[in-house]
Order: sequence, then structure tokens, then C-alpha cells
Amino acid sequence: METMLNNVIEKQIELNAPVSRVWRAITDHREFGEWFRVNLAGSFEAGKTARGNITWPGYEHLVWEAVVQVIEPERLFSFTWHPYAVDPSVDYAKELPTLVEFKLEPTATGTRLTITESGFENVPEARRAEAFLRNDGGWTQQIRNIEVYVATKP
Repeated sequence: METMLNNVIEKQIELNAPVSRVWRAITDHREFGEWFRVNLAGSFEAGKTARGNITWPGYEHLVWEAVVQVIEPERLFSFTWHPYAVDPSVDYAKELPTLVEFKLEPTATGTRLTITESGFENVPEARRAEAFLRNDGGWTQQIRNIEVYVATKP
């Protein structure tokens, strides 16, 4: 399922893994880094900035940075970040970030994971469409990455 209304990206998948397993893949910084392709320096803590080098081929020169917002065990993990912040000469700190939410719900066969990114209306108009398009494709890839990750690393 996918929604692109009102400057919101939403991806949803049912994973054949228990909520506890999916939760660990999302909130353990080492596991998150494996499937998300970022080498994070430390654990996720609400109110703190998480950062590390991107390990995705072609983007290794970039630093991934997000501010953890909410950690509600086995239900909700969220952070804010600057979408498609790929130009090292731009100071994205002047922009309002978007909000990324990972919501988990138990199902009969595993876990429904919904990833939502909202707030694109706050991205400067000159880069809004590109940021939305790139992140929409990025979340499509990341949902596949976590599906393979939890299936192969129970």
C-alpha cells in the first residue's frame, strides 16, 4: 500500500516475523544500519541526534543524521531528518525537517509495518518535488530491505 497525498509518503508491508523481531531491526542501531545502509555511531535515544556514514553505494560520502523523536517499545519509533539532503554545499539545518514514523501492529502471521514520512510541505519549493520523489523511491527500497533482513536474520 502506498499513499502520496498531502505531502505524505506511506509504505506498508506485512512481515512474517513477530513484532519483537521487527522492533529490534528498527531500533537497534546496528541492525537498523545493516538494512538501512548506514554505519551509526551509537544507539537511538529520544531527543538525541543519531548520525553515521551512509554505506549505500554512491552515497558513502554523505553523513546520515536524524533526531530521534519517539520510542514507544514495539509500537512506534520516529525521527526527524532533512529529506534527500545530498548536496554537501547546502546547509539543510535552516530547513524544517520531515517526520519519519515506523508503526508496528501484530497480525495473525507476523507484523504490519507502516512507514510514514510527512512534512514535505515544509521543504523549500525549489527541492520539494525532487526530495519527495527520491524519498518515495527510497522508502520502497527500504521496505524491501527490512523484509529481506528480518526473513534472513530471525
